[in-house]
Amino acid sequence: MKNILIPTDFSENAWNAIEYALQFFGKSSCNFYILHIDTSVSPKYTEVMANIGETEVSNVLGNTSKKRLHDTIERIIKSSCFNENHKFYPVIDENFLINSIRKHVEQKKIDFIVMGTRGASNIHNLAVGSNTGNVITKVKCNTLVIPENAKYINLKEIAFPTDFSFFYHSETLQPMADIVEENHAAVRALHINNSKADLNEDQKKNKEFLDDYFNNQEHSFHFLTNNHIEIAMQDFVEKNKINLIAMLAKNLNYFQKILFHPTTPKVSYYTDVPFLVLH
Repeated sequence: MKNILIPTDFSENAWNAIEYALQFFGKSSCNFYILHIDTSVSPKYTEVMANIGETEVSNVLGNTSKKRLHDTIERIIKSSCFNENHKFYPVIDENFLINSIRKHVEQKKIDFIVMGTRGASNIHNLAVGSNTGNVITKVKCNTLVIPENAKYINLKEIAFPTDFSFFYHSETLQPMADIVEENHAAVRALHINNSKADLNEDQKKNKEFLDDYFNNQEHSFHFLTNNHIEIAMQDFVEKNKINLIAMLAKNLNYFQKILFHPTTPKVSYYTDVPFLVLH
């Protein structure tokens, strides 16, 4: 049973993340915790637990935020993504976003956080909004980041941008490996550099580990030279029909250039392709 935390501000971007998550985890039994941060609630957060099909969910009705959580769950039930193997637990918290998410990740043993790239503010000059950026860099939990235009399709091609500078622990890669195996997908490890310099010995060892780790799954290594990582990434996504981009959270060099770089007219993967951030 997977435990999934989905923060929501009730925007359409947040709904798109919910809809994507329901399909992404459609083959698994899951507990979904739909979290809304509301500073107007009492100091002690209120948690209302309801299994699908039971009338207790109506008890969520109270203040505006509770009603909107209720409406969100009703929307899930009526959607084409509804799955009887999924249970939903509405949660209201009055804490700061990062503190709240950290608390629920620990208390509920969360396996994945799922968020939209942007919330209601929808700032278009940034690939990732400040709230989502803070979560994926400050909360130690695997996070699935869903852009506003991303629609779920069967996962077949997963890009793994890396500079091979870090050793990949098996437990860090396991969530991606599970996704690869479950979807019979292929892993495309991608190294983008602004020069044609050879890998050093540590990088070679880390590459060899990846090669061995994914030995039983289809995988390949790709080396591109480009001064603009985000443009090279765009070309790779288009040519290889990438469905998901997976990255290590601690690889900040790639994070800044691939996730946090302001968008340009030539780059659209920010708005179309989900990111899996591995911690």
